[in-house]
Amino acid sequence: MSGKGKRGFSLVEVMVVVSTISVVMAVTIPAMNTARSRARAIVCRSNLKQLVLANIGYSNDHDGYYVSAAEDLCNPIALLQGGMCRWHGKRTGPDEPFDPLKGPLVGYLADGKVKKCPESVEFSKSQDGMINFERGCGGYGYNMQYLGSRLWGNGITTFAAMIKAYAKTTNAVEVKRTAETLMFADTAFCNDYEGIQYLVEYSFAEPPHYVTNGITDTAFVSPSIHFRHYGLANVGWVDGHVEAKPMAKPVLRENYTAEMAKMNIGWFEPVDNTPFDLQ
Repeated sequence: MSGKGKRGFSLVEVMVVVSTISVVMAVTIPAMNTARSRARAIVCRSNLKQLVLANIGYSNDHDGYYVSAAEDLCNPIALLQGGMCRWHGKRTGPDEPFDPLKGPLVGYLADGKVKKCPESVEFSKSQDGMINFERGCGGYGYNMQYLGSRLWGNGITTFAAMIKAYAKTTNAVEVKRTAETLMFADTAFCNDYEGIQYLVEYSFAEPPHYVTNGITDTAFVSPSIHFRHYGLANVGWVDGHVEAKPMAKPVLRENYTAEMAKMNIGWFEPVDNTPFDLQ
């Protein structure tokens, strides 16, 4: 068959096709990335709900008391090593990650362990316990101040009382606002070690203020809520529901640094202890 009458694409036509494909890709790829991120956020919310339900199940089997966040954190034997027990696992040394299959919630979670948040977060992989001291929590933090301990209580005036406050927890009947009291949330910590900032796993969701002997301090502490889902953080509440919260406008005071804000670490509104406390 003769090739006469056949015509190839002109350079202009090729350039138009390439330009069209480029425009389609420019529109499609961000949309696909957003869709994937939303899917990861949904999985994350499911993980948090499982944690909340596991802790509720634990409390049902322990006379209403929630799991301890860090029962030996103030114990003189384990204190120098940062504690060996957490709500999410146990470890044998300060430079070891926490083993999730040895944690107190193991019998209440699918596969027996805390699932990792599916969002891609560049947590430090350092083996140094001084840098990466909470490895193994999956990127989730527990309301230690008000639920996973009794640090909010009165009478904590001695070291012995402090040890007991870490070891004993809040009872479910003491939570007056179950739909408004945080149990678990997306967390991380900006660890500054020898002048270098690291984003590390952190297993506690810190309220803006510590409570000392029943009195809420006015000074701000270092935040740990991590807004990793396009500026949102997933929060699991005591009543079992999970929702996404936007980060409050960063206000740099005391221990809240610009580096933390840049790493999407902060608090949601209201920036006080009411989303964490029991009343």
